[in-house]
Amino acid sequence: MFRKTSAQTPQPTTNPQSKSMNGSTFSVLGADTLVKGNVSATIDLHLDGRIEGDVTCAALMQGESSEIVGAITAETARLHGRVRGTVSAGALVIGKTARIEGDVHYDTVTIEQGAQVDGRLSQRCNEPQKLLTSGVAGE
Repeated sequence: MFRKTSAQTPQPTTNPQSKSMNGSTFSVLGADTLVKGNVSATIDLHLDGRIEGDVTCAALMQGESSEIVGAITAETARLHGRVRGTVSAGALVIGKTARIEGDVHYDTVTIEQGAQVDGRLSQRCNEPQKLLTSGVAGE
């Protein structure tokens, strides 16, 4: 009656997509989540819900149905939902379903056909002095 069968117990598997670069897992805010206040994460963040506040994280993956009302600061960001606020990211991908109302600052950017940005796009400049003096003759 309580005898062990020959079938093996399934072992949990680790999804390689669920690990960030430093080996830690990412945080997920589901579609039914509403956050009123700033969100700060030292690891990657996947957002399908709504945030009314600023978002700061290592990497942001925004789902199509999500909305952020506030500023975004991230090393990398993939935006596919609605954003009402300033975006600042190193590597930025603006997906075809993204709707951004605000200025966008980036190091590198990819904008898919169909994306909408209502604001200024500007490349971030980490070393403004080098850019200003690099074209001066005699240096």
